[in-house]
Amino acid sequence: MTLRKQMEDLVAAGPLPREDSATPDDLEGRESLLGQIVAPISDEEAKALLSVFGPDGCFGLAWTVLHLIETAPSALTADYSQFSENEWV
Repeated sequence: MTLRKQMEDLVAAGPLPREDSATPDDLEGRESLLGQIVAPISDEEAKALLSVFGPDGCFGLAWTVLHLIETAPSALTADYSQFSENEWV
């Protein structure tokens, strides 16, 4: 299975910016990308979303990413160890 276009765009944007350096444009852009993703997502998409987590909560956007990941069929049993250095994972 491949990633949906909306998911590819979000992952391509890179990790969420730090709260202390995020600009309004950064936040609006990420919020818009997240808003285009319709749940549930696939297991492959959930793993791809792990790369989107930044160093902090990014004004709540990290919670939105987390809740999307939770909609994947294998969210509770998947191996996310490749991103275990990030506290959000």
